[in-house]
Amino acid sequence: MLKKFNKLIIGLIIFSLPVLVSAAENEKLGEVKKTFEAVLGVIKVLIPVAFGLAVLFFFFGIAKYIWSIGTDKEKGKQIMVWGVVAIFVMTSIWGIVAFLGRSFGIKSADAPTIPTIKK
Repeated sequence: MLKKFNKLIIGLIIFSLPVLVSAAENEKLGEVKKTFEAVLGVIKVLIPVAFGLAVLFFFFGIAKYIWSIGTDKEKGKQIMVWGVVAIFVMTSIWGIVAFLGRSFGIKSADAPTIPTIKK
């Protein structure tokens, strides 16, 4: 299932690159731009939901660990570990994307401002 999904995503990316890279402005490019903006809007909603689910998964592991007796404690530990791994991976990817965006000068309206000390 995952391999099919990966192939689908890679195929969509490869299929859409010529349209995005073409220098000619045409009607289809405007439609593609609207489609990508809609997809980005959905992604902007799904990212906080995914973070929230990972945190809830972690707390579920804590609750299962505290209230369990015997062998269920191991299951609670495993849930907590996978919750932490999920949070770490999502935060790492978010940080890498933000770093690359700042490196290439891509401005994002949703990017938080980092507090700095001015001399």
